[in-house]
Amino acid sequence: MEQLATQLNNYKKEVLAFTPQNAEEAESFRIKYLGTKGLVKNLMAEMKQVPAEQKRAAGQLLNEFKLLVEERFQSFSALHQATTVANADIDWSLPGDPIPVGTLHPLSIVRHQIVTIFQRLGFAVAEGPEIEDDWHNFGAMNLPEDHPARDMQDTFYINQNPAWLLRTHTSSVQARVMEQQKPPIRVICPGRVYRNETISARAHCFFHQAEGLYVDENVSFADLKQTLYYFVQEMFGKETKVRFRPSYFPFTEPGAEMDISCLICGGKGCTVCKHTGWVEILGSGMVHPKVLENFNIDSNKYTGFAFGMGIERICQLKYRVNDLRLYSQNDVRFLQQFTAAL
Repeated sequence: MEQLATQLNNYKKEVLAFTPQNAEEAESFRIKYLGTKGLVKNLMAEMKQVPAEQKRAAGQLLNEFKLLVEERFQSFSALHQATTVANADIDWSLPGDPIPVGTLHPLSIVRHQIVTIFQRLGFAVAEGPEIEDDWHNFGAMNLPEDHPARDMQDTFYINQNPAWLLRTHTSSVQARVMEQQKPPIRVICPGRVYRNETISARAHCFFHQAEGLYVDENVSFADLKQTLYYFVQEMFGKETKVRFRPSYFPFTEPGAEMDISCLICGGKGCTVCKHTGWVEILGSGMVHPKVLENFNIDSNKYTGFAFGMGIERICQLKYRVNDLRLYSQNDVRFLQQFTAAL
């Protein structure tokens, strides 16, 4: 007991004699005496070695020492206040250090632009499952049983009998909309699709589409052309020229592919447009009556048009991207080029 009292007296002299010069020294004092591994904690731990009849007196001495250390540390608070006053001299109105921010993926940027353009024309956004059944993906779209797209080498099948697959186009979303909604229908269907193709600079096993559908009374091919004219001018500029070429699609009658004047050469001819001055961007046509009848829509009363485009193709033309694989390689050097596109 006497040894503890002598030891505490020596510590008290040290505490009373200590005068810190700055906040760092005051913090060192706190850690030395009041920290989790400090002197006060260690002395309290030694209480278990004090005889039972002396524990009360020893505890009183230790508590007095602890209070002294805490009061002494509180007296150093003026140093902390001085530091706070010094910080008050900072001009907080000055701009801070720049914080790097990310950017939207180029495909997300273009998808948003496509959707926004068609929303101005009254198109609503519709989405559907990426794992689809045979009926919604093929049968409802008037694709016959022997159509090449149904072959295993062209489509990723998950199950056979019944057939479940990764959708090959977002036409399956159109099918689900017509199944659940009666005309008038006006939707744009963006989403990811899958096809069993060899990956190269011009092809990939997955890509993104934006398909549109408009079904109502008295819808004509002229409505289709004017809708797509508007889209091209809003996406690529007022000076962009458009042409339609007859084409066959099982789900349209008649069908047409749409080209725009090459943005690289201005229609003069280059390697991108294969020296024709034109670049294909989408397929379109009037909805086949059989497709409408598949969903109990009277083809004598209602007509409609549909179109579909690859978002990667639009993005390539808009931003001059020459390799499809860049979209999915997560190369920061490529993605950072689109920061300003936010």
